[in-house]
Amino acid sequence: MDDAQQTTSVDAALTHAMRLLAQDPGLAAEQARQILLAVPGDPGGRLVLGMAQGAQGAHTEALSTLEPLAAEQPAAARVHLELGIVLAALHRHDDAIASIEHAVRLRPDLPGAWLGLASLLDAAGQRKRAAAAYLMHARNGKHDPDLMAAALALNSGDLPAAEQRLRDRLRARPDDVAAMRMLAELGARIGRNEQALGLLEHCLQLAPGFAMARHNYALVLDRCNRHEDALVEVESLLALDEENPNLQNLKAVVLGKLGNYGSAIRLYESILDKRPKEPRVWMSLGHALKTEGRTDRAVIAYRRAIELNPAFGGAWWSLANLKTVRFDAGDIAAMQQQLQHGDLDDDQRLHFEFALGKALEDTGEYAASFAHYASGNALRRKQLPYDAGQNTQRKCRAQATYTREFFAERAGVGHDDPAPVFIVGMPRAGSTLIEQILSSHPQVEATMELPDIIAITRDLRAKVENPETTSYHDIVAGMDPAEFKELGERYIERTRVQRKQGRPFFIDKMPNNFAHVGLIQLILPNARIIDARRHPLACGFSNFKQHFARGQNFSYDLTDMGRYYADYVALMAHFDAVLPGRVHRVIYEDMVTDTETQVRALLDYCGLEFDERCLRFFENDRAVRTASSEQVRRPIYRDGVDQWRHFEPWLDPLKQALGPVLEHYPAVPDAGQLPA
Repeated sequence: MDDAQQTTSVDAALTHAMRLLAQDPGLAAEQARQILLAVPGDPGGRLVLGMAQGAQGAHTEALSTLEPLAAEQPAAARVHLELGIVLAALHRHDDAIASIEHAVRLRPDLPGAWLGLASLLDAAGQRKRAAAAYLMHARNGKHDPDLMAAALALNSGDLPAAEQRLRDRLRARPDDVAAMRMLAELGARIGRNEQALGLLEHCLQLAPGFAMARHNYALVLDRCNRHEDALVEVESLLALDEENPNLQNLKAVVLGKLGNYGSAIRLYESILDKRPKEPRVWMSLGHALKTEGRTDRAVIAYRRAIELNPAFGGAWWSLANLKTVRFDAGDIAAMQQQLQHGDLDDDQRLHFEFALGKALEDTGEYAASFAHYASGNALRRKQLPYDAGQNTQRKCRAQATYTREFFAERAGVGHDDPAPVFIVGMPRAGSTLIEQILSSHPQVEATMELPDIIAITRDLRAKVENPETTSYHDIVAGMDPAEFKELGERYIERTRVQRKQGRPFFIDKMPNNFAHVGLIQLILPNARIIDARRHPLACGFSNFKQHFARGQNFSYDLTDMGRYYADYVALMAHFDAVLPGRVHRVIYEDMVTDTETQVRALLDYCGLEFDERCLRFFENDRAVRTASSEQVRRPIYRDGVDQWRHFEPWLDPLKQALGPVLEHYPAVPDAGQLPA
C-alpha cells in the first residue's frame, strides 16, 4: 500500500471511529487502537482513543492519552477541548477552564466548546464570565450540527422533529441556552406560552445578554398579556439597539395593548419616516388608527401596505375587516389574481379568501361569497385543529362541579370588589355593542378583552402533573376559601393597568369567559355578569366569516360552531338554574328592536341610574379593539339581524349541530333536550 492509499485508509477508519463514539465508545476505542497499530503515534487515532476512554469513564487513562498529545499539538483546538472535558471530569476545574479557553482562542466556532466553558465558569461562581461564554455559545450555534438540524426542522415547520431534537439536546445539556431559546420559540408557536416563559427566564438567567432570547421573552410576555413586563424588556433591548425597526415595531404594538394608542401611532409614523416601504408596519399603523376611530387614515395605511405588496393578504383582510369598506371591481379582480399564484402560502391565501368573501357578499354574489368563506375556513381549520368532543367534556365537568350545594358550601368566599362587569357569551353576539352602551355611562370604563380570568385557569391547571388533561374545575373543588379571595385580589390588581379613567366600574369583555362563570362567582362574587346572546344562525355565520387573529378555533367549521353554541347555551342554562338571577341576559334582536327598554334593564341590573348618553353610545369616541369597532360608532341598525338569511342554503351543518337550541331560540330547550 502506498502512502496515499494508507492515508485514505486511515482517514476512513478515523471517520468510522468518530461515528462510533456516541453509540459504542468501547468499539471506537478498539478502532483507534487498530489505527495506532497501523500508524503508531497518529494524532487522530490518539484523539479518538482519548475521547473514547473519557466516554467510558476511564478519565485517568484519557488524561494519559490526551495530555501529551495537547503538548505536542498546541494549535489543535479539538484536542485542547477534549483535554478540558477530561480535566473537568477529574475535578481539575482551573486546568479545565484554561484548556478550553485555549481551544476557543484557537477556534471560536468549535461546537460545544463555549457551552462547556460556560458550565465550568458557572460552577466556579464566575457568573459574569460564564454569562459571556453562554452568549458566545448562542452566537456560534450555527456551527453546531445538532442545533442546526433542530433549527432546520423548526424553520421548515417540522415541529415534532424539532421538538424531539431539542429535548434530546437539553436532556444531555440542560444548560444549552441556544436549545432553550429554540424550544421556547417552538412552544410559543403552538400556544405553550407558560412553558416558553419558563425556558426563556432560565435562559436569560444564564445569559442575560442573549438579545434574541430577550426579544422572544418580550414577545411571549406580550402574548401572555403581561404588557407592562413586555415593555420593560423591549425598552432594555432598545437601549442597546435604539434604531432596530423590529424592536420599535414591537414597542408600538405593546403600547397599543396598554391603551397608549397615541404613542403607538407616533412610533409607527417615526418608523415609517425612516423606512417608508415596510408593508407590515403600515398595516400595524392601520390597526392602531382603526382602534382610535380614525378610520379614513386607517384605510390609507392599509391601502399603502397593499400598494407596496399586492400579495399581502393580511392587509387586504384588514381593509375588509373594517366592515364599512366596499371593494370595487378592480379590488376584487386584484385579489382573485393573487389567488391564482401557486406560490402563495396558506396564511396569505386564507386572508384573501376571507377578504373576497366579504367583497362578494357586499355585491350580492352570495354563492361565490360563501365558497370563498368556506375555503378560508378550511385553510384555517388545518392550522388550528379543534376537538368539539373535548369542549363538551369541559362543559359537563363544569356542570358536575358547580352545583347549588357547591356554591352554598362556599358562600361568602372571594374578593368583595364590585368593580368588574363581565360581558360573556359567543363572539359576534353583540358584546361590543353592550360594552359601548355601558361605557357611555360616566360610572363605567371600557377596557378590552382581558385575558386575566383565562390566565388564572391556566395557572390552576399548571399546579398538577398533567395540565393538558386535567380540568381546572377539579382543582377549584379542592381549594381553600382563602385562595378564592387571593385570586380575586390578583385579578383586580392585574387589571388595574387597563383602568385609565378612575371610574368605579370597569368592563371585561372576554366572550369566552362564559366557560368560567363558576370561577368568577367564587373569586369575585359581587361582579356583574352579562350574557350577550344572538340568534344562533346569525351568530354562527358571523363567526364563520370572521378570521380571528387568534383563538376561537371552533369557528372554522359549521358543525363545530353549532356544537360550541349548543354547549354554551347548556352551560349558561345550568348557571341560571344553580345561581338564579346571577347572570343578566341581553338578546341582541331585542336590543335592536327596543333599545331603550333593554338599556334601562341593563343599567338597572348593574345598579346604575339611567343616563341618556347610553342611548347615544355611537357618540362615544373611546378606542374599540374588536372587529365591531366601526359598527358601534353608528346608531343601532337592523341590517345585520337577518344578513345570514342570504347564506341559509349552505348552513345545514350548522342547523343540524344546533338541534333543539335553534328551534327554541330565544328560549332554551328543556334540560333533557340540551347536549349532554
